[in-house]
Amino acid sequence: MDMNDLVLVSVDDHITEPGDVFDAHLKGEAFESAPKLRTAENGTNYWEYLGKEIPSVGLNAVVGRPPEEYGMEPTSFDQLRAGCYNADERVKDMDVNGIASSLNFPSFPGLDGGLFFGAQAGHGLQHLQAYNDWHVDQWCGSNPGRFIPLGLLPLWNMDATVAEVKRLAAKGCTVVSLNDNPGARGLPTIHDEYWEPLWKAVNETGTVICLHIGAGHPAPHASMGSPIEAWITTMPMSIAIGASDWLNLAALHKYPDMRIALSEGSIGWVPYFMERADFAHQQHHAWTHSNAYMGERKPSEVFKQHFLNCFIDDKFGLHNIDWIGEDNIAYECDYPHSDTLWPKSPEFLWDSIKHLTQTQIDKITHGNAIRDFQFDLFSKIPKEQLTVGALRAKAASAGVDTSTKSSGGASPLAAGEEPRPVTSGDIVNMFMAHGQRAA
Repeated sequence: MDMNDLVLVSVDDHITEPGDVFDAHLKGEAFESAPKLRTAENGTNYWEYLGKEIPSVGLNAVVGRPPEEYGMEPTSFDQLRAGCYNADERVKDMDVNGIASSLNFPSFPGLDGGLFFGAQAGHGLQHLQAYNDWHVDQWCGSNPGRFIPLGLLPLWNMDATVAEVKRLAAKGCTVVSLNDNPGARGLPTIHDEYWEPLWKAVNETGTVICLHIGAGHPAPHASMGSPIEAWITTMPMSIAIGASDWLNLAALHKYPDMRIALSEGSIGWVPYFMERADFAHQQHHAWTHSNAYMGERKPSEVFKQHFLNCFIDDKFGLHNIDWIGEDNIAYECDYPHSDTLWPKSPEFLWDSIKHLTQTQIDKITHGNAIRDFQFDLFSKIPKEQLTVGALRAKAASAGVDTSTKSSGGASPLAAGEEPRPVTSGDIVNMFMAHGQRAA
């Protein structure tokens, strides 16, 4: 086996939604009140919804730029690579990067669909369902087999949430994105009985819950004067806070088949996390009474049973898979964000994974994702057409251009300013200024 024999399924990529998301799925007042993509007088694009403007259409969609521009925030669609927002162009970019299939998270609605929470008294449910229909039927349906569908849920209404889980499953979508900290949306803690109907519904349909970094427990900035790399370094590990909370969820013991994906969380920290959880339980259970939900099992055993850990580039983690479990690891590309290794993802991955057995490699690169997400990839497209080598040959024949292009956008440093270490404050101020310009 060599790099070109790999079959890569990416369980974490992102869409920069085009302006026609709702056109084919809503009518009348529901359509009129749905989010609309606008263009400001200065040429920047923004989404408008409920009287509010959402300026960051790109959300770090910097793929295809020179590295010097990774810190710049795209302000209009003409600054984006077409694969960010066009499904057919995305497939071409997947081909050249050797990616067989991809799970895509939303951008402007929020990773958990939080945008629609503000319209729960109006047409929020219809808007969220229309977004799901666009995602499943149009984005994923445009190229069968190449995209794994992912849904959003109207968590402010549990009856509607359960109905949507079942509606999505009937459409072939058994993956949903939730906030790891629902309290951030004004909802009850995950330990509240409010959530029991959801746990039951995902168990009945085999639906996987994705918890993406940055939703409920975003990595904190050490200070506004701290170099931004300090924040970037901690981003994957920030998911440990939510992971620890969900690990102590009593529903995991009631529903032994429930699966949770820690999206973009990486894997190198997981062995110590489980060790620490075991120590905390052994040392403190006498007064915390955690045996009420842990029973006789160690937290590490519960974690291995229920959690899928997703990584972009993690040599340490891949050299310690025995501690994590080879059935609990999945690969991700993170296109089109600045952590993506596109178009050289296979080269980086092969260097980190080639010491493993072929069975282990197959599980981590595609098998675990196919199993957990109930995505029968090879019934849609023959396996031999989905290897890195086959997809790259297809891209070469199509003449896919991977050359970098300077694209502009909002910058963390002022025009003409002498280059210096970019700080957290610079990034925060850049987004604030970008929002003001869009308005």
